[in-house]
Amino acid sequence: MSVSDPISIWLIVGIVLMLSEIIIPGGIVILLGTSCLLVAAALALGIVEGISQSLTLWFISSMVLLLSFRHVTQRLVGGDSRVDNTDEELDLYNQHAIVKETIGPGQQTGRISCLGSDWTALGDGSEIKSGTKVRIICRDNIALVVEPLLE
Repeated sequence: MSVSDPISIWLIVGIVLMLSEIIIPGGIVILLGTSCLLVAAALALGIVEGISQSLTLWFISSMVLLLSFRHVTQRLVGGDSRVDNTDEELDLYNQHAIVKETIGPGQQTGRISCLGSDWTALGDGSEIKSGTKVRIICRDNIALVVEPLLE
């Protein structure tokens, strides 16, 4: 068998794909490599001939293996799954913040510092001085509505 022999090429590609599963985990690449080995076996047995039949067999066997065994390889390989809060606003409510720029009186906006960021803030109509600790109660358009903490 020479390296330019189609059977050798399919074998080498299949082995390389299967070994690359170590670097690219996920269970997909190993199934593609297995399909390459199936094509090499079919070429050796004379079931398929030529590049078009080889590629067709590889495509079909890849799809069958992926659809059939993907759940098995996912269970063996695992993976990252994490569920986070998709509404970031909920993380802000009831948080304590410090007034950076005086808020009010009336509808005059100011600035607060919360969770490492500065935010535009509105108060309850009274003046809230810089340095006062506040609690975030809701959001009004792009500003956070705050109330002074009673200490």
